[in-house]
Amino acid sequence: MAAPLEVIVSSDSAAQMWNSTVFDLHSGSSLLSYRGGNSTARTLTVLRGEYLLSAQLGKNFINVWEIQRKDQLQQKLMCPGVVTCLSASPNGLFLAAGVAEAVYLWEVSTGKLLSVLSRHYQDVTCLKFTDDGSHFVSGGKDNLALVWSLASVIQLDLSHTPEPRHVLSRHSLPITDLHCGMMGAQARVATASLDQTVWELSSGELLLSVLFDVEIMSVTFDPCEYFLFCGGSDGNIFQVSLCSQSLSRDKSFQSDNDGNQIFKGHRNLVTCLSVSMDGTLLLSGSHDETVRLWDVQSKQSIRCLAHKGAVTNAIIMPAPANMFLPDSRPAVPLPRFSRHLHTADGAEAADVCVRIGLYAQEEEDTYLQKADRLNSLMNAVTDKSVFGDGENTKVRVAELEEEVQTLKKVNKDLYDFSSQLLTKPT
Repeated sequence: MAAPLEVIVSSDSAAQMWNSTVFDLHSGSSLLSYRGGNSTARTLTVLRGEYLLSAQLGKNFINVWEIQRKDQLQQKLMCPGVVTCLSASPNGLFLAAGVAEAVYLWEVSTGKLLSVLSRHYQDVTCLKFTDDGSHFVSGGKDNLALVWSLASVIQLDLSHTPEPRHVLSRHSLPITDLHCGMMGAQARVATASLDQTVWELSSGELLLSVLFDVEIMSVTFDPCEYFLFCGGSDGNIFQVSLCSQSLSRDKSFQSDNDGNQIFKGHRNLVTCLSVSMDGTLLLSGSHDETVRLWDVQSKQSIRCLAHKGAVTNAIIMPAPANMFLPDSRPAVPLPRFSRHLHTADGAEAADVCVRIGLYAQEEEDTYLQKADRLNSLMNAVTDKSVFGDGENTKVRVAELEEEVQTLKKVNKDLYDFSSQLLTKPT
């Protein structure tokens, strides 16, 4: 069987035999299970396509598995406190974790703790990097979402206190989730709370605020950012059209024929949302102990994956190349992660880490090239699902042409027979 292009990775709070499970996106069959402990919500992340990481529920360490070794917990990264959220930069160079009201940032190659950001006043609930790794966004129970520039956070001068690039402070209740769109520093960011807002990352400008009747627990965009999906505390998933001509800056959600719709099926909080690469499938995880896969166009639930407890993480992601190669090994082992900042005193202050990965890579594509490649990939996936591959398409077209000719002949015969009946003298 060919390796799948996309997979579902999910975890729950009560499984005894496994921590996280990998499912085939289209068949729903279980492919892999990673054993050991239980994962905290919003902490499941893949590092460099070689490691799967998740914070242990209620503990002060991060579980680490080599992506292809499902049965063996490789190591535990000790942290200064209980980890509430976790995110790795897309290039795999940095790892960010929320611990109480602070954000800890490590350099993956050395394990050094580069910075501790104590700008939140209450616990940090969610962390996300932008797709180019230039910024990350943190949300907390203090109703604030903070946009951080990675370049400003990584400072050799530890006496300098980094400040967020933007402070998004329009929420009235704790932030429960956030999602960064595409285009790096120009991306749009959605944050979820009792109110629902969409921000532009580059300027921090409020673009859209949507008010719901229930608390919003999770949020995501489709890849083209035509729709915003919001998981409610009542089990419903709300689809908000971002292309409506009547879209105003402040609005209340109402189901209509203009793209605003409701997915119904869950019976409890919807805490996780994720969309497939082609935008046709929506994945949701809930405290009703199920993960559901939805067809976006019809709003129908096409698959339900039962779990043993409240679902803590559920994502659709491209399958890493090593996931189904049991003999493969990570190119670079993970070091022991430091729990303390390196002070300016002592010999360690003179240490310099050369990040070869930043310069050894090929020249990065522009955002237009990335967008064009993504569009081509989405079209290829859609075309294959609708029409099949090239050879099958030719055969199918030939069959349809033959069927058309047969129907034309039948139609002509019926016409001739009817004409003879009508013109036959009585």
